[in-house]
Amino acid sequence: MTQRRRMTQKRNWILLAATAAVACAADLPVREVILFKHGVGYFARSGELKPGETARIEFKAEDMNDVLKSLTLTDSKGGKIAGVRYDASETLEKRLENFPFAVGGETSLAAFLDQMKGARLELKMGGSDVAGTIVSARLVKASEKSAEREAVMLLMDSGDIRSFDLGAASAVRLTDPKLQGLLKDYLTVLSQARSKDRRSVFIDSDGSAAREIAARYMIPAPVWKSSYRLLFGKDEEPTLEGWAIVDNTSGEDWTNVHLSVVSGKPISFITQLYEPKYIQRPLAELAENRPAGPRVYEGAMPAPPPAMAKSMVKDAPAAARLGAVGGFLDAANSVRVEQSSIAASAEGRDAGDLFEYSFASPVTVKKGESAMLPFLQQKVATRKLLIYSENYGLHPMDAAEITNSTGKTLDGGPITVYDGGSYAGEALVETLKAGDKRLISYGVDLGTRISTAWDSSRNLVREIHLHRGVLTTRSAVEETKTYTIKNVDAKAKTLIIEHAERSGYKLLNQKPAETTSNAYRFEVKLAASGSEAFPVKEERQVDQTVAITSITPDILTTWVQNKALTDAGRRQLEQIAQKKREVADNEASSRNADADLSNLTQDEQRLRSNIASLNAVSGQQETVQQYARQLAATEVKITAARDRQSQLRNTKTRLESELNSLIEKADF
Repeated sequence: MTQRRRMTQKRNWILLAATAAVACAADLPVREVILFKHGVGYFARSGELKPGETARIEFKAEDMNDVLKSLTLTDSKGGKIAGVRYDASETLEKRLENFPFAVGGETSLAAFLDQMKGARLELKMGGSDVAGTIVSARLVKASEKSAEREAVMLLMDSGDIRSFDLGAASAVRLTDPKLQGLLKDYLTVLSQARSKDRRSVFIDSDGSAAREIAARYMIPAPVWKSSYRLLFGKDEEPTLEGWAIVDNTSGEDWTNVHLSVVSGKPISFITQLYEPKYIQRPLAELAENRPAGPRVYEGAMPAPPPAMAKSMVKDAPAAARLGAVGGFLDAANSVRVEQSSIAASAEGRDAGDLFEYSFASPVTVKKGESAMLPFLQQKVATRKLLIYSENYGLHPMDAAEITNSTGKTLDGGPITVYDGGSYAGEALVETLKAGDKRLISYGVDLGTRISTAWDSSRNLVREIHLHRGVLTTRSAVEETKTYTIKNVDAKAKTLIIEHAERSGYKLLNQKPAETTSNAYRFEVKLAASGSEAFPVKEERQVDQTVAITSITPDILTTWVQNKALTDAGRRQLEQIAQKKREVADNEASSRNADADLSNLTQDEQRLRSNIASLNAVSGQQETVQQYARQLAATEVKITAARDRQSQLRNTKTRLESELNSLIEKADF
């Protein structure tokens, strides 16, 4: 064996011995698991801790936030937990930088001891022990041909400084308990760092007696899934089987654990508790502690005038569902399916707003495995139906109306339907509370055909109202959708028609069996090999408003003749229409008067122009006198026309006042 190999073995032996000195932690096995539908699981562990012993639980690094948020610890014997410790989230380099030494992958024993200068060291050299204070340690060579050897130089208690061959030592020991503890801590950090995605939580107990410790917490877990089988027999009620599918991705076996699954979605979130948080603190110090520095003073400026000074002060600145797959099998090729031979021993209970299925027998699921566990096998109140909506096309769907008579909440999931021992189709169902009912569709019924046709009536005025000068009319449009149904099978059927509910429309002739958030459901009985016409009549009402001042007398007359108008309303509209006619007549007379006055004024201007022209021509005096007489007569007519215009304006003011009064008082 070469000297280098002996040195390597010596170094490894020493490090292994130090690692083994780290106390082993007790194990707390998983005893209970509860899986939820929102991505977390509840885990309960328990086990015995001996006096002064520490329990260790490992978690994925990304689960630590949930552990720190939810961990609870109890002692069934009434004792107290001394404390909880866990691996910090700092990097390995960050965690190791606080140690006064470093042990790298190729660090020799001499290089390590050289970092311990001044520490006391004990060596077993053959049959004797030597001890001293480390002065230095290094690799040395006696000659160029000789191999390197590790040596340590010690200051002996006698004052002598001596060199010792570390390869000849059978044991090396640091006598300082503090340094020995630091070395153990250092090696523990290195050991934990080998599993980069795992973090440890340590639970310390105190006292001199053994304790039964239980730890409970929530961590991320795969959502459990539910699937059902609905089995129709010939005469009896169908049977509903429920299976829970669970996945163990925790990294450890679940051995004989008490397992429960919960239906419901409580609120859950992640809070960053594992990563250290640092706050930037402000820098503050007393002014008297700051050194005095030189100041630079500005030159003096002339003082502003008083008015400018006041202005400067004044102007200073101030300081955001139902999917289904239909399946059809030829009877000769169908597979007979019977009720499963299972022991669905899960107990169901309400847990607040949630519902929990707890399996009576212990469950074992190895890490990396999944399991199907039966939680339900009961008769359920179910009836076969057909269901149709216009977007289905020509044929309705095979369906079933399931009433949850199990007394338990049925978690949402897929349902495989078997009819008479044969596969009939598949459906999806939402979570169903006890006593509630739900429709599922699982196939297409080719033995029934349905077509639809629309028919609309004219716009009918139902109501007329007038209030504060605003005329409101309420009209209605009637629309009928007729479903024509042909049942070609020689058996009677029950059909559910889902008729979409339209905003602004109300039903007139049919009463729905039930109503959803956006549709009416009508139940229609179909005779064997028969046809059926099912009309659905609806009405849409429309309100229109218009200011009565903008309506002409002729249009008002048509409203007066409308049968929807009350007698009182008709009288009031007739008065308003008559007054509007008077206003219109007055306006026509005013326009005529304005035209007459304009013509007379033009005649006057022409006569005055002629007279002015003839006065400058001799021998035209007689013609001038004739024009003068015509001018005088025209001025008399102009005066009369202006009087007529004034009278019409006064009449207009009176008529408009009377019309406004009628409109203001009208109310029906």
